[in-house]
Amino acid sequence: MKIIEKLTLAGALIALSATTASAHDRRNSCSNLPSWSQLRSALTGARGVTGNNGLGLHMWATIVANDGTVCAVAFTGGDYKSQWLASRVISAQKANTANGLSLSKGVTPSGSAVGLAGLALSTANLYSAVQPGGSLFGLQFSNPVDPDAAYEQKNGRPADPATFGQQNDPMVGDAIGGVNVFGGGLALYAPNGVKIGAIGVSGDTSCTDHAVAWRARHSLNLDYLSGVGGVSGDATKPDNIVFDITAGVSTSGWGHPNCAGVGNGTPVLSTLPAVQ
Repeated sequence: MKIIEKLTLAGALIALSATTASAHDRRNSCSNLPSWSQLRSALTGARGVTGNNGLGLHMWATIVANDGTVCAVAFTGGDYKSQWLASRVISAQKANTANGLSLSKGVTPSGSAVGLAGLALSTANLYSAVQPGGSLFGLQFSNPVDPDAAYEQKNGRPADPATFGQQNDPMVGDAIGGVNVFGGGLALYAPNGVKIGAIGVSGDTSCTDHAVAWRARHSLNLDYLSGVGGVSGDATKPDNIVFDITAGVSTSGWGHPNCAGVGNGTPVLSTLPAVQ
């Protein structure tokens, strides 16, 4: 091969590599969301608060943008081995789910079931609806997690586990995908009920995950849900977890199992702050 041909080929490969990297890195979507340090601080402050109950374990949290891009991944322990490793990706799934199934205030058409209120659905609200015979059965099998985004660096090589939960976590800048149907995922709302992404928390019981995510969202000042529709039956906490399952049946259709008997038991919902 002639030198000029080699140079041309090399240039084409470099251009292709740059294009591919750009296509898989969408961090510009994260410009209006909390930073890694802000997420870690909020998660650390929310964990262990009286009323959360559960097992008292260390936890993971992920923030995604409106388009599903992972913006930050953090944990509360000393390193990535201090909390359940599986919960890293689960936290991202939860964030992706809450973001993908929630709406800003004012985007739903007049005459719809929620009017002009928008709709906030936490992952905890989905548990009963996805059970066999439920109105959303099968949802949990849709939108699978992208394993490359979860476990590989941008160069396609296996990720160094030491980067998990750090600012250079391999999920950051990618759309992780995934659907999760138990507590721990909440949409993030800026003033006027504008949805800007979501947070997912995992690492304890699913009930405690929800409580910690709720407090972390409040600490990040991204719980402007006043007037946003929800299914909890409580306008001050529209996307709160619902404990109304009796003999396996949810009265509302949006219920989540009670975590009583696991660790210190179910969170005390009355201790959760109302939305703004």
